[in-house]
Amino acid sequence: MGANSPIKEDHYMQKGPFQETMEPYSPSEQANIELVKEYMLIAYSPTEASAHAVAHLCAPGNRFIAPTTFPGVNTLQEYAEAHAALMREINDLHITSFDVFFSKGDSVCLRYSAEGSHRGKPHGRLAATGKTARWTACGIFRVMDGRLAEFIKEWDKLSMWEQLGWPTEECSIFRGQSVSAR
Repeated sequence: MGANSPIKEDHYMQKGPFQETMEPYSPSEQANIELVKEYMLIAYSPTEASAHAVAHLCAPGNRFIAPTTFPGVNTLQEYAEAHAALMREINDLHITSFDVFFSKGDSVCLRYSAEGSHRGKPHGRLAATGKTARWTACGIFRVMDGRLAEFIKEWDKLSMWEQLGWPTEECSIFRGQSVSAR
């Protein structure tokens, strides 16, 4: 990991409570963890995040699932693009720690903590607030033939939006429509 990495090396693979009792990872499980780490490093890099930058890690026909927090985003490449847009607004966004990171078979699970301040581009019509937010998120990845086939993300978007002073009604969007429009 380079000096510009948004994630500190010592945060990787910290022993979480579930790892104490787990058997060592198989070579394929360890490779799956490394694949997810590489994807996360790129997706969380303000200078690298893009669909093109992660394409080599993604299986054809891959799926990204997070309809309530990233409506309309359906692939891992689309997520990298959407996350890059978010990082233009929260231009110091970074993962502070991986709280849990483990693998079993073709699945990799991680829970992480992140923070950032709205000091970049406006959020919609809202100028940079300068406010800082801290939040947690988790992801479940599925690997197929050495590439990422699926990413299911859970994220406390409402808490983040409240801390940043952003319009919380944006958090009540489901599949491209606001709850009030249903």
